[in-house]
Amino acid sequence: MAIPRRRARLKNETNLADLAGKLFPTAEGDRQASLSCVKRLPSYLQLLRVLQAEGHEYVSGTVLAGVHNLEPVIVRKDLAFTGINGTPRIGFRVTESIAAIERFLGWDNQTQAILVGVGNLGSALLGYHGFGNFGLRIVGAFDNDRRKVGKWVHGRKVQAIDQLPPFVRRGGIKLGVLTVPAAVAQETAGFMLRAGIQGIWNFTPVKLQVPDSVVTQKEDLAEGLAVLSHRLHHLLHKPYLPKPQ
Repeated sequence: MAIPRRRARLKNETNLADLAGKLFPTAEGDRQASLSCVKRLPSYLQLLRVLQAEGHEYVSGTVLAGVHNLEPVIVRKDLAFTGINGTPRIGFRVTESIAAIERFLGWDNQTQAILVGVGNLGSALLGYHGFGNFGLRIVGAFDNDRRKVGKWVHGRKVQAIDQLPPFVRRGGIKLGVLTVPAAVAQETAGFMLRAGIQGIWNFTPVKLQVPDSVVTQKEDLAEGLAVLSHRLHHLLHKPYLPKPQ
């Protein structure tokens, strides 16, 4: 079954949901979903899209709950925030649930973003086509390395950093992806904010200092690797316990 393989891609998509939910208020007005609820919605959406492709019209709360090993009542509460209520003994209509989640997260309309720092990580993010499925389109790439300026990376021409402010203003862009070295992260973030960026997806190890009117989402790759390495170490060095006779 294809669903488990898709789950590995959910972490960054979930964190993008966090940032989009803060930066672009949903049409649901004053409905305030918890952060944990927002983080669960992308995985529901992934499964719903799979079921839609397979021709399913309805899905039960129990099936959706299996994505996170939750009780179905949690799924019902989560989807209620998006305006969807299931039918007893039938479940949730797949097509309507997809539309409701996308609308709630602001993914029914594409959000344009710029990326600053076209190194290895920045280039990889520019080449990831999956963002389009989650309402994000990186429309501009910027760097201060003259050797990179003018080159094309995954369909975007790398522009000089001083071209960022007019580019952002012309496009009304509010979201920026930050993939610069740690030593210049805070300075670059400040430059982006002065240009009009209001939300930063931060892939540097620096905890950015920003005004309360700005939202950020930090991706700490070292933290994730530390957790994985710790778990693997304990798995490989787990003491052997003979099975009872």
